[in-house]
Amino acid sequence: MNRANILDQAAKLEVENMGGIDKASVDFSPGITVLEGRNATNRTSLLRSIMAVMGSDNASLKADADEGRVALDVDEETYVRTFTRTNGSVTTGGNPYLDEPELADLFAFLLETNEARRSVISGADLHELIMRPVDTESIQSEIQQLERERSQIDDELDELNELKGEMPKLEEDRSQLKDEIEAKKEELVAKEEEIETLDADVDETREEKQELEACLDELREKRAELDRVRSDIEVEQESIEALTTERRDLESELDELPDTPMGEHDELKNEISRLRDRKESLESEVSNLQNVIQFNEERLEESEGTVTSVLSAQETDSTVTDALVDDMVVCWTCGSEVEEENITQTLDQLRDIRQEKLETVRDLESELSQLKGKQQEYREQQQRRESIERKLTGIESEIVEREERLDDLRDEREHLNEGVEDLESEIETLESADFSEILDLHKEANQLEFDLERLESELEDVTEQIGSIEERLAEETRLNSQREEISTELTDLRTRIDQIEENAVEQFNEHMDAVLETLGYENIERIWIERVEREVRDGRRKVEKTQFELHVVRSTDTGAAYEDTVDHLSESEREVTGLVFALAGYLVHEVYERVPFMILDSLEAIDSQRIASLINYMADYPEFLVVALLPEDAQALDDDYTLITEI
Repeated sequence: MNRANILDQAAKLEVENMGGIDKASVDFSPGITVLEGRNATNRTSLLRSIMAVMGSDNASLKADADEGRVALDVDEETYVRTFTRTNGSVTTGGNPYLDEPELADLFAFLLETNEARRSVISGADLHELIMRPVDTESIQSEIQQLERERSQIDDELDELNELKGEMPKLEEDRSQLKDEIEAKKEELVAKEEEIETLDADVDETREEKQELEACLDELREKRAELDRVRSDIEVEQESIEALTTERRDLESELDELPDTPMGEHDELKNEISRLRDRKESLESEVSNLQNVIQFNEERLEESEGTVTSVLSAQETDSTVTDALVDDMVVCWTCGSEVEEENITQTLDQLRDIRQEKLETVRDLESELSQLKGKQQEYREQQQRRESIERKLTGIESEIVEREERLDDLRDEREHLNEGVEDLESEIETLESADFSEILDLHKEANQLEFDLERLESELEDVTEQIGSIEERLAEETRLNSQREEISTELTDLRTRIDQIEENAVEQFNEHMDAVLETLGYENIERIWIERVEREVRDGRRKVEKTQFELHVVRSTDTGAAYEDTVDHLSESEREVTGLVFALAGYLVHEVYERVPFMILDSLEAIDSQRIASLINYMADYPEFLVVALLPEDAQALDDDYTLITEI
């Protein structure tokens, strides 16, 4: 066990106006501290004061006081918790030891009313209790983030696969263009040789020839410009067609999106607000019930002190007998005499009511989570709708712009066609019988040059596309590797919660075996937890949910072992089982690494020798183990502990 952070130093506790304590100061030495005494000696009030300064809310201000305070000096630091009564309600302040006391409340502060101890008696959800301190939400959040990253990578890989499919056609086009260019060049060389041969034989005026050549050059430029315009027209038409298809797809998606009226949004928001208010109200009621239960428990303990005072009083035998037979107590609420059993029953009812309200709070939390998910879904749908509408507006504008550009290009094409026709007419006028053959050769050479430029331009475009795709495809290996890493991490994360649960169950069973062995019950062989999947109702749906089922293995007088149910346990056996469960939780979650104090109270269901064995077993873990014991139980312990008999 790692106890590097535990200092071998004493702790000092100062208490004012808490529970039944007016004022008290207690020094705790590292190790075991025993609060020895009968009931109604403020032992529980002191234990709750320790819990309060640790950060727990399971403490109460003295009934006749408006202010209370608990201070703790430990590990060279001072921690203070204050309680102030204002208009009938108590507020807390100060700087407690723990910012989040839930783990300590569950498994370190083991009073009789401790939730983990009562889990077996109340039939609580053991899975929820064990896993409550484990932060599984962060794991789920990480899973969602990785799923989004993997989805993005999948989109990129799909795009690369599409590009990869285009490569064979592009490479074929590039090879064909190279062959065509080579053939055109050879044809052009041959044509130029023919022109040179005719130039040597034809006798014409230089001026007429220059004029013809100028017309031919201009004709070639016009045709090149006309080809460019035609290409631009095709591009614009393809763009308009693509935009029209995208618009149609977006309009189809927009039609498929649920049209949630704003009234339904408001209704959902109001329902969330209503449930949140109800949850806060129930939590306030639970808190108030807890205060009432604690207050009455402490008053009941004080009333039990009457037995001790009667026995110690110097009275006649008949007076003592009458006082002991009389089980009536004065109700501290209404002032009338009532049977003590009635108050105990009422406290049990209040505990049951508090537990029911806690379960209702958890149901409300589940319902709120579902409604918030639905609200988020509505919000995402609305955001998607707005995004589509913005895109449609942009597409409409772009289509209008491209159609206007297309009209301009068509006008330009018409103008160029007219220019080409005019040049061709002019060239025909300049032609003569002597020039006809050479003019034909010039026209053919002109066309070859034009075709060659076009082919070279197309080759450049194809080569550029191939280069761009090759650059993109170079990322495929990295993306596949990244996707594999994310998939592996997702698998680990998805199984991590299962592993956490399995490890928790395994450790719980190991520690419960160890604690039970320490207690040495002959008729209880084993108490263990089984992790099972059960179909349960979650709101309106049925879902698979992990549950932890508690099993008890008994043994007969002949030594035969058999499995029994928790329902068949006696009340004292349930108390012991609940305590074993809580102690195992303390060890599994290593509460001793974060909380210096461990508190044990109400161990009367266990005999003295077993209490001593249990305390000695647990003493190795917390820095301070504070135990409330009856005098006869305290005598069974070794002498190496701190004893406190008066508070």
